[in-house]
Amino acid sequence: MERKDTEPRVGLFVTCLVDLFRPTIGFAALKLLEEAGCTVEVPVAQTCCGQPAHASGERAEARAAAETTIETFEEFDFVVAPSGSCAAMLKTHYPSLFAGDPRWEARAASFAAKVHELTSFLVDVRGMRSLRTRLDASVTYHDACSGLRELGVKAQPRELLKSIEGLDLIEMRAPEMCCGSCVRHPASSAPIARTKTDDVKSAGVTTLLAGDLGCLMDMAGRLKREGSNIEVRHVAEVLAGMLDAPPIGRRNAIALERSV
Repeated sequence: MERKDTEPRVGLFVTCLVDLFRPTIGFAALKLLEEAGCTVEVPVAQTCCGQPAHASGERAEARAAAETTIETFEEFDFVVAPSGSCAAMLKTHYPSLFAGDPRWEARAASFAAKVHELTSFLVDVRGMRSLRTRLDASVTYHDACSGLRELGVKAQPRELLKSIEGLDLIEMRAPEMCCGSCVRHPASSAPIARTKTDDVKSAGVTTLLAGDLGCLMDMAGRLKREGSNIEVRHVAEVLAGMLDAPPIGRRNAIALERSV
């Protein structure tokens, strides 16, 4: 696509989970960004953001991933990720990784200033307020921890969802409560996850949405084990009207054939 001079150039940071398990989220993000008047590129050189290494205390490995990401994306006007946790890593943790390094500190800070979570970018930067799509469904939205607490993503996805014709957004009792996916010890995470899925089911909705695939995959697995028919989808898929793929946690015939 030929770029117009007025269009910002956006680098789409797809994330590892989206690339490996749910590419439709990446395509949905691309569609939304283009509808918001952006020229979008997906650099093939992108790799993991380094969050797993950072969370494990492997600072050298995290820095190596961060250097690669900065070098790959720093030429863009903006860097957008359809994930609160990955966007938070790029925006809030990269500067601390390079604090005091005369070669990288300013470079990391400049890069971090360009980074945005997808719905936040659409609403806060591009001024998107409504979407021309329809979905006849009742949905509830889970506020993933990193996007909410590190980036302030709360109202933005809801504002866009409320513009969708036919969609009924119903809040669960505790949408901001952790789903347990980031807790490493099963004895601690299981009760958190059970409380979360109980809350989701009590909302009486057909669909669970969130902006972080890691959370969605864990909640989809638990809901399925509990016998629930609630569909689980990334918010970008709904906002873009790209619902051809089966809900998260359910495989279609093509996927099953490939796994045999």
